[in-house]
Amino acid sequence: MTQTTFAERSIRNIPPKPQISPLENGDRLTQTEFERRYNAMPSLKKAELIEGIVYMGSALRVKKHGEPHAHIMTWLGVYKAFTPRVGLADNATVRLDVDNEPQPDALLRIETGGQSILSKDDYVEGAPELVVEIAASSVSIDSHAKLHVYRRNEVQEYIVWRVEEGELDWFRLQEGKYVRLQPNDAGIAKSEVFPGLWLAGSALLTGNLAQVIETVQQGIASEAHRNFVESLSARER
Repeated sequence: MTQTTFAERSIRNIPPKPQISPLENGDRLTQTEFERRYNAMPSLKKAELIEGIVYMGSALRVKKHGEPHAHIMTWLGVYKAFTPRVGLADNATVRLDVDNEPQPDALLRIETGGQSILSKDDYVEGAPELVVEIAASSVSIDSHAKLHVYRRNEVQEYIVWRVEEGELDWFRLQEGKYVRLQPNDAGIAKSEVFPGLWLAGSALLTGNLAQVIETVQQGIASEAHRNFVESLSARER
């Protein structure tokens, strides 16, 4: 009885753990506080810190996000499968700078000698070479605030798929500015950072995934892609 009373008294003397406030849309937070609150909400699937402001996504529809996202991941996944030492991630948090921690829909990064690293706690730190966002329309954060953040942090190529408008913008960083990457006469856009990453844009927008895959396979079979793979391998020697 005495031991129980002592234990109860000891428990009562333990100060309660501080309550961690949940993330809310529009919160203005430091990167440290953003991560602390995010980690305290394991059921939360996506939250981003853009210019110090918290943005949390709503439920995602199939045609406006789920299916386009799956098609982008299929395209990038085929490229990744034949391009060793290139990292592919789906909805991975990226620590860009003290005010920006986006969670892009997809990213490609050069694993050795590239612009980014994987931190000890398994986050991307620094700018991936390529980022893709699935946007509702041209008025979305992906087409405005994020575009400026990615440009300032020197993401080399940025793709925004504006689903409602049926448009795809592929930007290439040139002299500190984003310039649209133009497709060739056959309608194929070719990455300048990842040789062989070819995209049949019209096929992607119309859901012709077979043609999208066929086109990127042609890029993978190119001499430029072979040379790129060899150059990445040489970086580790």
